[in-house]
Amino acid sequence: MPNLIARYTHWLHTQWPSGGVEKGPGVNDDGTTNLKGVRVVGDLTGVPLLKFSADTGAKAVGELLQESDFKVGAGTGSDVYDLVIVGAGVSGMSAAIEAKRAGLNFVLYEADESFATIHNFPRKKPIFTYPTEMRNAGQLDFKADVKEALLEELKAQQSAHGIQTTRAKVQRICREGGVLCVDFFKGAPVKAQRVIVAIGRTGNFRKLNVPGEGLDKVSNRLIDASELAGQQVMVVGGGDSALEAAIALAEAGAIVSLSYRKKAFSRAKPENVDKVQELATKQELILYMGTNLQQINEDDVVVCGEDNQDCLVPNAAVFTLIGREPPLDFFRQSKISVTGDWTPKVWAGLVGFFIAFMVFYHWQKGLWLQDLRPGKMAWWLSSLGGFFQAQVDNPRHLLNHLRGALNQPGFYYSLAYCVCVVAFGIRRIKRRRTPYVKLQTLTLSAFQIIPLFLLPWILLPWFGALGWWESGIGGIIADWFWPNGEYWRAFGLILAWPLFVYNWFTAEPLWGWLILGFVQTFVFIPWIVWKWGKGAYCGWICSCGALAETLGDAHRHKMPHGPFWNKLNMLGQVLLAVAFVMMGLRILGWLLPDGNFAASLFSSMLSGIPVLNWKYTVDVWLAGVFGVAFYFHFSGRVWCRFACPLAALMHIYARFSRYRIFAEKKKCISCNVCTTVCHQGIDVMNFANKGIPMEDPECVRCSACVQSCPTGVLNFGRLDGNGGVIYDQLQASPVRMQEIHSLSPVDKLLAEGKR
Repeated sequence: MPNLIARYTHWLHTQWPSGGVEKGPGVNDDGTTNLKGVRVVGDLTGVPLLKFSADTGAKAVGELLQESDFKVGAGTGSDVYDLVIVGAGVSGMSAAIEAKRAGLNFVLYEADESFATIHNFPRKKPIFTYPTEMRNAGQLDFKADVKEALLEELKAQQSAHGIQTTRAKVQRICREGGVLCVDFFKGAPVKAQRVIVAIGRTGNFRKLNVPGEGLDKVSNRLIDASELAGQQVMVVGGGDSALEAAIALAEAGAIVSLSYRKKAFSRAKPENVDKVQELATKQELILYMGTNLQQINEDDVVVCGEDNQDCLVPNAAVFTLIGREPPLDFFRQSKISVTGDWTPKVWAGLVGFFIAFMVFYHWQKGLWLQDLRPGKMAWWLSSLGGFFQAQVDNPRHLLNHLRGALNQPGFYYSLAYCVCVVAFGIRRIKRRRTPYVKLQTLTLSAFQIIPLFLLPWILLPWFGALGWWESGIGGIIADWFWPNGEYWRAFGLILAWPLFVYNWFTAEPLWGWLILGFVQTFVFIPWIVWKWGKGAYCGWICSCGALAETLGDAHRHKMPHGPFWNKLNMLGQVLLAVAFVMMGLRILGWLLPDGNFAASLFSSMLSGIPVLNWKYTVDVWLAGVFGVAFYFHFSGRVWCRFACPLAALMHIYARFSRYRIFAEKKKCISCNVCTTVCHQGIDVMNFANKGIPMEDPECVRCSACVQSCPTGVLNFGRLDGNGGVIYDQLQASPVRMQEIHSLSPVDKLLAEGKR
């Protein structure tokens, strides 16, 4: 049995990549931070591309010029600069050029030298200035394709614009009154109206923490590969810097070994991976995949594989190219939020939201504070007088039933739910600006407003007062779907079993809901999942998904990633199994004589066992309290990803789906943005940079990865019956929208998936 469970877990969830997301400063879409007046630009915003870095620097200056409280020249002749720029890399220099063109009183600080990161590239390193068709904002331009030419080109532009740098290392930024104060490790602080931080990932080099790491033969960077020609060299790492170093060393004539802790390269550019594999095939480079460096000696290193067998590899030099730690201490000292940091303020916010939603949800469920009924709202409606008074008192009028609804706590919960979906849906549409997001958000809003609010709370009771449910077809419908005026059962029109269990788990069978629920859960949903993926329901119909995609949109990057969380996905499978057990007991309870053991056990599991029953544990705590209270700290998909039993069932359906997210491998830059914005915790980039169709069953078609990809790598689609691909015609990628706009009519048809 344990082996069977392990195999099932692997088949469903744990076989998929589970890469993590690196901590960084909390940066908004426009580069602003929680520290007013401070913007972050460059690769710390998430995209490690030269053109994008330059673009963010130039745009930051343009945007601060539009701020109402920023006055050009306010610091001239005083001790307050208009602008301080920290970091003279590509993004900082681009900002400095624009600042000078705008006539700002500014200063550019650099702890090392201008373009220091590029200086540390290996000799003759190829430069990828993708996308080639992009014209970044500002004046800084890129034409060179190797390191040396690029440096010459950039320094020439710096000189032409007359940009001077001041050598200094900034310690922190703080706000003093109406200005920002920039403190240095040495020297007096300076003041400024605005600060642009363009320091990149210039933190400390990561360490292996193994014996011998301090030997002279160990280095964290490769400058000139030719110096090691003919020598045995070990490179440690699996990112672009490690692979590019290994390639340069091999091409320079060194005897190169490459050790990487994983079995496959998941973060490097495809062209680098292809080149390394080509060299390995030619035996010009030795790969030690799935290994860890255990010890570094004077003449060799100890490499340990998954079989725990040590291997001695002779060498004269070791390059530990495992990345850098972002300069998080700088941001923390500046009191700029860091993603993933659990500060006392964050904990207090979590506790506060948890308590608030716990009270609110228990109230609307009638579990707590039942005497606090909003009766005055109904009185206010009745007190309007005149025409309104007459309509309110008329049992056949819509306003009469609105008055009745105003007495129910659940009405206010549903109303608040609708308001959140609509209000934050508008914000989402404005933020993401793609046809896909617009149509998806409007569809989710319509499902939430009409069948999940208006129908159960207002329209169905009104139709009942008009006599629709008294006889004939209407009477049959009422008997089958909402007997005794139980209009709340209409939630089951959208919320299929086992997401909504109360139409199936009744004292006597409600045949209408049993038939409809069976068709929903075991016919309709499997069909749409097979064709369009799990997200066809979770991302376009479900009310939980509606709130997650709107209210939770700005918090999607907070979803935890990694192997542990992938295993936790199985919690939903446990709840699904419990739901099936309860359904079996419920059917037995109907079939057996009154008072049978199955009926008794079912009642206990549904609502009889204090605190541990389905109604309280699942419906209240997991779906209601935890699911919503955690939005602002773990993204809006906590319930959907980990606990929803219907989602758990759809994960099984999705393993047979034709739906995929397809990727153009050659365009992937391994920036990890797609993984970062996935609020289902999927390691999207691990699929994208290999060109493998993404088929993780957790995907809810939210489009965040497709929309956020800076190079337009990703696209929704599905497999046809012949192994071909049918791409979605509804565009979700702004980059692809721009590309298609510039194509010829024939190419446009092909790009849109039309034949």
